[in-house]
Amino acid sequence: MRVITADEIDGLLTFPELIEALRVAFATDFVTPPRQHLDIGHGAAAATALIMPSWTGDAPGPDAFLGTKLVNVFPANGARGLPAVLGTYVLMSGETGAPLAAIDGTRLTHWRTAAASGLAASYLARPDASRLAMVGAGALAPFLIRAHASQRPISDVAIWNHRAERAEKLAEELAQQGISSRYEPDLERAVRAADVVSCATLSNLPLVKGAWLRPGMHLDLVGAFNLQMREADDEAVRASDLFIDTPSALTEGGDIALALRAGTIGQDDVQATLADLTRGVHGGRASGEALTLFKSIGSALEDLAAAILVWKKAGL
Repeated sequence: MRVITADEIDGLLTFPELIEALRVAFATDFVTPPRQHLDIGHGAAAATALIMPSWTGDAPGPDAFLGTKLVNVFPANGARGLPAVLGTYVLMSGETGAPLAAIDGTRLTHWRTAAASGLAASYLARPDASRLAMVGAGALAPFLIRAHASQRPISDVAIWNHRAERAEKLAEELAQQGISSRYEPDLERAVRAADVVSCATLSNLPLVKGAWLRPGMHLDLVGAFNLQMREADDEAVRASDLFIDTPSALTEGGDIALALRAGTIGQDDVQATLADLTRGVHGGRASGEALTLFKSIGSALEDLAAAILVWKKAGL
């Protein structure tokens, strides 16, 4: 069994290729059972273990794969200088069940999560969107910025973070990669000026206010993975055309699920999933003036599609 490291993944994947792989995966019949959530610890030490299986279909063969991601979410890791999300992905043959590779699950998660947002933006962000506000400067932020820039002509990136030094450091790192970016200390100003707002935080309180949004914007909500977290307020949710990655977003994670529980929106207000968009069931953005919101909670389908692409790109 091959071990594939984070550095190898970075050398093999590009966002245009991975986003297309996810587009195909969501449009086909990958089998993805509900993921299992296991709560670990309490209070400030609370963490979550996830077990996430998926396979390419019911017919075994040389081109069939199955895999499982074992991932741990420890929100307090930031204070330790560690990523909040850590894990391993095990890719197996769908023909024999034999293990093929153990893949760095943390890096795979960064790539596939950002690619899902990029896929959504390809349907929901205005074609001329050029200004991106990145809310949060954690490990996922540079991947989200690059994913959005692969789908839209992003020429200006404003980064806001609750710790200024981390946002400043990220802006410097991106500048060295040729991506024009800057730290923006005023969150409201960053959001109001943006065409696309991408959020990847562990906030327990809404950060993005509906009063700051305007027609034509696209709001990408990636954090708030449990029902104690929020990234956008009820006004933002109520004012937007709503899209989700999978139906699980109706009950898991903050934002959409909490707005449904509160009666702020009804289930019929959610217009489509990524499967609906990729299969042409829904056309995506209705007009240049639409305000769109995409809520992502992640799917094992995305992990499997990314793992297969890594495997194939590695020539294995």
